[in-house]
Amino acid sequence: VHLLYGVLEETDIITRSVRIKNMGTGQITIEKAAAACLDFVQGEFDVLRFYGKHAMERNLERTHLGHGTLSFGSRRGTSSHQYNPAVILAQRDTTENAGDCYGMLFVYSGNFSCEAEKDQINQTRLLMGLSDELFSYPLAAGETFTVPEVIMSYSADGFSQLSHQYHTCISEHVCRSRFAHEVRPVLINSWEAAYFDFTGDTIVDLAKEAASLGIDMVVMDDGWFGRRNDDNSSLGDWKVNEEKLGGTLEQLIDRVHAEGVKFGIWLEPEMVNEDSDLYRAHPDWAIQIPGRKPVRMRNQLVLDFSRKEVRDAIYDQVCTILDRCEIDYVKWDMNRSLSDVYAGNVTYDYVLGIYEILEKIVIRYPNLLIEGCSGGGGRFDAGMMYYTPQIWCSDNTDAINRVKIQYGTSFFYPISVVGSHVTAVPNHQTGRSVSLITRGVVAMAGTFGYELNPALMSEEEKNIVKQQVLTYKKYESLICEGTYYRLSSPFTEPFAAWMSVSRDKKQALVSVVRLEAEGNAASMYLKCKGLNPDAVYREENTGVLYDGAALMAAGLVLPGAKSEYEAYQFVLNEI
Repeated sequence: VHLLYGVLEETDIITRSVRIKNMGTGQITIEKAAAACLDFVQGEFDVLRFYGKHAMERNLERTHLGHGTLSFGSRRGTSSHQYNPAVILAQRDTTENAGDCYGMLFVYSGNFSCEAEKDQINQTRLLMGLSDELFSYPLAAGETFTVPEVIMSYSADGFSQLSHQYHTCISEHVCRSRFAHEVRPVLINSWEAAYFDFTGDTIVDLAKEAASLGIDMVVMDDGWFGRRNDDNSSLGDWKVNEEKLGGTLEQLIDRVHAEGVKFGIWLEPEMVNEDSDLYRAHPDWAIQIPGRKPVRMRNQLVLDFSRKEVRDAIYDQVCTILDRCEIDYVKWDMNRSLSDVYAGNVTYDYVLGIYEILEKIVIRYPNLLIEGCSGGGGRFDAGMMYYTPQIWCSDNTDAINRVKIQYGTSFFYPISVVGSHVTAVPNHQTGRSVSLITRGVVAMAGTFGYELNPALMSEEEKNIVKQQVLTYKKYESLICEGTYYRLSSPFTEPFAAWMSVSRDKKQALVSVVRLEAEGNAASMYLKCKGLNPDAVYREENTGVLYDGAALMAAGLVLPGAKSEYEAYQFVLNEI
């Protein structure tokens, strides 16, 4: 067993992974394997973990670690909606701005396990690695097995500093796409605008509206291939439905480009419907237990990407599309978990199979922007970020729910990887109606875009969208490359607030969403962070001057509430 260490001194990062080699003459079986272990001889700790479900991922939960073992993880074949492969062990008095805390982040997209234990003599152990459930890996003589890396970091100055170290590590050392530090296109996705009910003309009309609003790209989501008019068929048959689109894909893309916008497309290469030519030809390519009926989710099965012939066939189909068409962006989706796992090597080899096919695509198409997705945030992890520099944060686009989802996400992951869009109201997940301004402010805490039909908007709403797009483009580098601070917790406070500060501290963007409103409310003050205490800042919208130290010690006073769910943005420029 070889322990492999990496040190990124400038970001206060240590990585750990494990390589196991069978030095014997016969086969062995690996039943459990962790990548990193931290032991503490004394201390009183809390465990911070990020739990959730589909459409409500990465909620922060802080639990005191008493005697015994606290464990969580995933056995769903992906890192999962239910638990993110990240954990913080913190002294009990640690806050955003002060106190000791230790982080672990697993660079892996499959089943994982995290265990924290306080023993009978008050020692604490923190362990992160592969889940032992559904895992039993045969290793022949001379073969080597590698446990993926864990990224470890420590802060003596609270959670905020720990987050900054992880943000820098991911943006500088995990995301290796050319887009990691480039300006991303503002996009509009067809899914909530049309679902399966669209034609080529629908997409072109969306492109026309996008161009008029300053939006850079149109993405054609699910429904363009095979006989796909609902979620019952055609996954696995990545052939263009020219009848539905009214021509070839090349012709449609030319029409979209003629409107002055880029073109993106949705794919779900890991899945297959039983009603598909691929399944009829190769039913054994789906993950199934022989002799048993398979478990279906969303009317689909999972292709066995642990098998080379399956990966090669899907890779060839995907490349046939990407080779012949000028496609700027792919949304790579995965809309169900693994089940019917028939052997102990499958879950691990499946993830490595996904990495292999993505590696080949990234190398073959270096100018292609890939956004990861798994029913939203079901595979939101550093393993996928190595291939996809942005990931759809959650299928839940309700702005009020999203401030909680994005709050938890920010503890480990930088804004530049968070896919976040403005959608129509009443919201399709919660039924809530929130102003277009508030939806825009929330969506700007990520890679910005829209999922709605602009043709149904009023001229006033279209003008707001135009202004939002201009605002985001003006401050995109500040948002995605600046230092990010959480200013409040949406779980415990009446407003959600965050800010991005430029590296030289000369500019900051502060965003606030009110979560409550009450009669005769007292004034609310928002303490800023990360500014130069000796500088004077002018607020761009009002022209009011503020002392940097005062902004951090006393804060900005928020406008009096006129309604619930109002949102505000403040731009601070050093003079």
